[in-house]
Amino acid sequence: MTAGTGPSAAAGDSPEPVERVTLTTAFQSKDYRIFWLGALVSNAGSWLQNIAIPFVLFHLTDSALWVGLGTFSLAMPNMLVGPLGGALADRHDRRRVLMVTQFTMALVAAVFWLYWAFDGRSRWVILALTSITGVVNGLNIPSWQAFVPGLVPRRHLTSAITLNSLQFNAARAIGPAVGGVVLATLGPSWAFGLNALSFGFVLAALQVVRARYERPRDGIRLGVISGFVDAIDYIKVNTGILIAMVVAVLVGFFGNPLTQFTVIFAEDIFDRGAMGVGLLSASLGVGAMAMAPIAGSDRWDRSFLVKWALFAYGLSIISFALSPNIVFGAMAILCAGGAFLICVSVTNTAVQVIVSDRMRGRVMAARVMSFTASYPIGSLLQGALADVIGARQTVAFAGSALLVTALVLVSKPERLQLLDRYDTNDE
Repeated sequence: MTAGTGPSAAAGDSPEPVERVTLTTAFQSKDYRIFWLGALVSNAGSWLQNIAIPFVLFHLTDSALWVGLGTFSLAMPNMLVGPLGGALADRHDRRRVLMVTQFTMALVAAVFWLYWAFDGRSRWVILALTSITGVVNGLNIPSWQAFVPGLVPRRHLTSAITLNSLQFNAARAIGPAVGGVVLATLGPSWAFGLNALSFGFVLAALQVVRARYERPRDGIRLGVISGFVDAIDYIKVNTGILIAMVVAVLVGFFGNPLTQFTVIFAEDIFDRGAMGVGLLSASLGVGAMAMAPIAGSDRWDRSFLVKWALFAYGLSIISFALSPNIVFGAMAILCAGGAFLICVSVTNTAVQVIVSDRMRGRVMAARVMSFTASYPIGSLLQGALADVIGARQTVAFAGSALLVTALVLVSKPERLQLLDRYDTNDE
């Protein structure tokens, strides 16, 4: 039985028609369409900055470790403020929280632009501004994750979550592709400035849309820490959520640092400069977009998709490590992007369909924190290791670790099958 199939009708009853959910089902909601388009433009702008930061750090330091520090300074503050972000999402109007955080990130991007435009070149100032972005983004993400499901009927949740991931990965394709040209021709200040302007689109969308979720009735008066502990206890007894989070953490730790290595491979190994950075970074997004219809359909069990995506992700990363030139590297990255989309989007969907809405903000904060922490720690360790043994060897090791992870999960199929649960009733 596939993941979207409901129970059989009783004998003698006429079965009710079952709506088949496809990738684009969530677009039936006008509010969702508006928000999706605004977010696409804004996130494409953010990816201009996301590739500009490692680009300038590598040029200033010629060190893979400093590239890893750039990732660490963005993601670790993001993780540390997660409990507060989750509390904000469950206590306050999520749309208003998003408007404040998005506006603040636009201001920080404008400061980035002014600093570089007026010849600021301190690596420490760049890390400081990146850290501020990470703090604000950490407050933003739980409300974002909890806000999206409220824009559609619950039966369209799989489509909405996957389209949200598709939007992010479409931006991941568009932003770096444009960013490579911008960095090579206009310089980093333009990348920072265009990112600041792009926030206007999502802010305009937030002015228009209205979510249909009901404000949670329970747990609102809990303190930040006690509310977060409550969420951890909830996760412990919902093993499907726990398994989804573990898979995401392993993908973040071993696989996600591939993003920072695109800069190192393009610059040092393939000798293609900023245009090469744009090509490799965009390939990740294009690969993810290609796999979105599979991730967004209810035709396959989530456990089936995650299992094979982990194998594909590990093999793709190893292939990238062994690539003789940028063409083969881009092909490997393309496959890695598709596998990454399935792993992250499908596990995210599993959490969203299991969690009660009264806990949604805090549980999503815990999920984001665990995934976000795994990324900078993995980036920092892999960056340091690459300075010692080389980038190719480090990336090959990470891909091999993901293959081992897939083998372990396959040996315990009853655990992975918990991702297929559909416990959607609020208690």
